[in-house]
Amino acid sequence: MTMSNTRKIDVFSAECPACYKAIELVNNLACPSCEVRVLQMHEPDVARQAERLGIRTVPAIAIDGKLASCCEGRGPDEALLRSDGLGRSV
Repeated sequence: MTMSNTRKIDVFSAECPACYKAIELVNNLACPSCEVRVLQMHEPDVARQAERLGIRTVPAIAIDGKLASCCEGRGPDEALLRSDGLGRSV
């Protein structure tokens, strides 16, 4: 199989129960031409790659080098945390 016939799927994981579920889901959905890799966020190179992709939470999935739409815009948001009371006295 040549590179042009392969869809690359990267699952960014922290080895947590939610990550294991995402890995299982991706493996169940993967087609014969899908190359699935599980990348561990504790590895510095993986963390840098995740940062470049805009990954803010795990599990996260990238398909052919692009963050999947289900994984965009997630993660801690300062404005929302402040509106929920973080940083204010009780």
